[in-house]
Amino acid sequence: MNVAIIPARGGSKRIPRKNIKAFCGKPIIAYSIETAQKSGLFEKIIVSTDDEEIARVAKHYGADVPFFKTF
Repeated sequence: MNVAIIPARGGSKRIPRKNIKAFCGKPIIAYSIETAQKSGLFEKIIVSTDDEEIARVAKHYGADVPFFKTF
């Protein structure tokens, strides 16, 4: 099984919350997820994150977020 893993940290020093910032109408993380989907190379697309909002956006665009846990 081919799996794409997209790392997406919640913290960024230069551009805070950059993974969910809108760029041309979509969150930046959406472009990575959609590109992996369109490639046809992966049976599963996983986003690894420590941020609840990134996890929500990633799921909305069709990625799995299996390692995210709310505390």
